[in-house]
Parts: sequence; C-alpha cells; structure tokens
Amino acid sequence: MIPENKKDAFKRALNSTFGVTSYEDIQRLTTGLSNALVLRVTVLGKPYLVKIARSDTLSDPSLYYYGCMKSAAEVGLAPKIWYTDVKDGISITDFVELKPFPLAKAKFELADLLFRVHSLSPFSKTIHSLDTTNRFAQKFKEAKILPENITIDLFSSLERINNVYPRKKEDLVPSHNDLKPENILYDGKKAWLSDWEAAFTNDRYSDLSIIANFVVTNEADELEFLNRYFRRNATENELAKFYLMRQVMHISYFTVFMVIVAAKGNLIDINAIPEHDFRDFHNRMWEGKIDLALDELRLEYAMVHLEQLLQNLRTKRFEDALIIVARDNLD
Repeated sequence: MIPENKKDAFKRALNSTFGVTSYEDIQRLTTGLSNALVLRVTVLGKPYLVKIARSDTLSDPSLYYYGCMKSAAEVGLAPKIWYTDVKDGISITDFVELKPFPLAKAKFELADLLFRVHSLSPFSKTIHSLDTTNRFAQKFKEAKILPENITIDLFSSLERINNVYPRKKEDLVPSHNDLKPENILYDGKKAWLSDWEAAFTNDRYSDLSIIANFVVTNEADELEFLNRYFRRNATENELAKFYLMRQVMHISYFTVFMVIVAAKGNLIDINAIPEHDFRDFHNRMWEGKIDLALDELRLEYAMVHLEQLLQNLRTKRFEDALIIVARDNLD
C-alpha cells in the first residue's frame, strides 16, 4: 500500500515519532479529493492519520499547506500533529473517530471555528475567490462546454458582482477554502478542520459561504450564523457582501466541476443530468451519502449550484445587495 519510493521515508517517520518501524493495521481512506495518499495507521494500539504526498520535491507548492496546518493545530483547530517532513511529503496526525454532527449544532460551532481560523496569523499566499471564479469562468467559456444561452445570466451576474465587490484588506484573512463535510471532523464533543491543502489568505466571506451551503436554510439561520461569527449583529453591508459571495461560490462550483469533467473529453448533455433540490443534495453530502469523486455526481452538483444561482438572481435581494455594496464603496 505504501509506494515503493516512500517506504523508507515512512519507516523513518514511524521510528522518529513512535520508536518503531512497523504497525498493527493500515487502511486506505478514499473520501475527499486530495491528491495525497491518505491512510489510517494503527501504531502501538492507537490509530493515526498518515498523509503521503505524491511529490518528492521540497519546492512542491502542494506542501505549502504544512505551515497552515501547523498554525491551526497549535491552537486546536486541526488535529494534533505528531510528525511532518516537507522533503519526504509525510505527515502524521491524530485520527478522529467521527460522530454525527447535527446541523443545528454545527451552525454555531462552525461559526466559532471560522472566527478562530480567520484570526490566525496571515498565511503567506493570497488568492481571492473572485479571481479563481473569474479564471474558471473564462476556461468554461473557452471550452464551449454549453450553449451560451444557458449561461448568459450567470456571466452577466458575475460581471455585475465584479464591478461592485470590494477587496478590503480587513476582509482578507487566513482561510481553509475547502470546507466540504469530509474535512470537518466531529468526535461528538468538538469539531476540527482537516486537509489544509487549499489553505491561503482569502476573502472571509468565501469560507462563510461554503459552510452556509450546509448550515443556512433560511434568513433566520443566516442571521444566527453571521451574528455568531462576528460576535455581534451583522451589518447591512456585511449581509450584502455575504449574499454576493454566495452567488460567486455558486458560479465557482458550477464552472469548476464542469471544466474538470469536460477536460476528460466527456461531452456534457445537461438534459441528461438528474435534477436535485439544493437543500436535499447538501443534506446528503453532510451525511456522507454523496461522493464527489464521481464525475456524474460532480455534474449533478454543478447543476444544483446553477439552478440555485438562477433562482437567486431573480430576487430583489440580489439587486439590493449590489446597490448596498456599491453605495458602501463610495463612503
């Protein structure tokens, strides 16, 4: 199970951490989309999570996340780190035995967790979600994946958001950026965040929007979630920026998954993609019933976000949010 070129490094890691070179049990974990080999390894009667990067090079940018993970682990936001070696691309952390995480509880605990993540010392790399979304939107257009009439509203809305959305320094914070359910570990008492490979400094509303896909079901939920995060009542402008970023993330998920699937040479017929309710799909993701490693489910998820976006673009709230944010930029 351990790649031949990593066996010696793996033994060094075990010896350095536990004083042994063998283990009692090893299982490969396949959830999530990480490029690393992820293992549950039992050593001296206790399970640990071992991640082995595919690259051997110290300069591999994918190993940048070790520093982010360390910052989070030091303050209890990520599981305890027992061993890391950037050169070998190996890390060993505590393994968290998962328990069901009720959404009503997660809404508050994850708001608190994000507040603490966003309060960490700045990460050295900065990427704004708008830049990422714009880049994938352009790739989507160039690939001519779907007829233009299907996505015309999507791209016009993205342009309108680009024209008004502020990039304020105070909103650029250390961010996890990959807050899918399998990266949220809950042991029945406490939640941690795992898989920091996508961590960098980003707009705070990006992380908030990703979590909101799961824990925010109505405007009352939204207010409770944001008020808990800000530790005060969210302002009109904060609510507007949050709403606009949620639309940006809908566009991002749609274009990213469409581009990924199309890049494999697959022809995409949206009429053949099953329709799903946004809330039901996310509830099933939260319960671990959907695996986005499968291309057919990636397409279904892309369409879930497109349909939700198109619904939101027809609301008065979208127009009001644009006006509120644009007005605030003039102050």
